[in-house]
Amino acid sequence: MSVLSALLVGVLFGLGLTISEMINPAKIIAFLDVAGSWDPSLLVVMASALAVSFVGYRIVLARRAPLFGAAFQLPTKTTIDRPLIVGSALFGVGWGLAGLCPGPAISAAALGKGEIYVFLIALIAGMLLKDGLAPKRA
Repeated sequence: MSVLSALLVGVLFGLGLTISEMINPAKIIAFLDVAGSWDPSLLVVMASALAVSFVGYRIVLARRAPLFGAAFQLPTKTTIDRPLIVGSALFGVGWGLAGLCPGPAISAAALGKGEIYVFLIALIAGMLLKDGLAPKRA
């Protein structure tokens, strides 16, 4: 049942990304171009996502346990450190240059455009490189 639940949530997320045009790199780049022809429409998407997440977390975390698991798996680290800042900066630069981030890129793969596949290959290569360079944790 948890696999079906994950599939349904993933499809809903991908549908939301598609309807909001977050899979369109030109739309993202226009949103990030605050000094040029800025398109603020994605602010509505982000504000809506924040509102839904805020309410959703309150409802879900009021439960003792998730529906399809023994316990909630929440992050325990709350400090802002150098790896977080560097990773966030790299993510932002990549998002600004390509107009894509991982979620929308996976949804956009269905469009069959070559540049999306190049992005996904680079994304996977970056993840593998990070795994190879990161210190092993016990």
